[in-house]
Amino acid sequence: SLAGSPGDTRHGPMLRLAIFVLASALLALTLRGHHAHRFYRYFAFVSLIGLASLNADAWFRDPVSPRQLASWALLACSIVFAEEGFRLLRRSGAPAGGFEDTTRLVTDGVYRYVRHPMYASLIFGGAGAFLKRPSLVALALLLLVGLFSFATARIEERGSVEKFGEPYRAYQEKTKWFIPFLV
Repeated sequence: SLAGSPGDTRHGPMLRLAIFVLASALLALTLRGHHAHRFYRYFAFVSLIGLASLNADAWFRDPVSPRQLASWALLACSIVFAEEGFRLLRRSGAPAGGFEDTTRLVTDGVYRYVRHPMYASLIFGGAGAFLKRPSLVALALLLLVGLFSFATARIEERGSVEKFGEPYRAYQEKTKWFIPFLV
């Protein structure tokens, strides 16, 4: 086969590694700032990038198999949760600076069902990438996405309780962390 063609495996792993390293380095730029959760969020993203890179050659293989359809559904949920979460924080959260620095508690839209839709997005994206080609390494990366997303959310929860007090505690009682009606 020709170099660079789909059957060529000589350059694929190196290219995926280079993309992973570059994306991780660019993402490291987000570590600046005073938010303690950025460290954990960085590693959630890096784990997700690693998972997507690991399974990159399987993303479009057998596209209508049940596993691939489930994967695409999870990836679509990931996009919807992220987009809706960002949109609502910008619109309803009255950010004082970046979208993370909301001055109002947002409890409508997707936030009515989950407190952390953007971290849910990472978990859904990780699960979708995992299903592209399940393996023990992919499972370990998926678990890291979940662990680091949870750690990030825990830190943010403490800050939200400090900032919003009793209204946030009441919100915690009636909404799930990441998955509507479940977790």
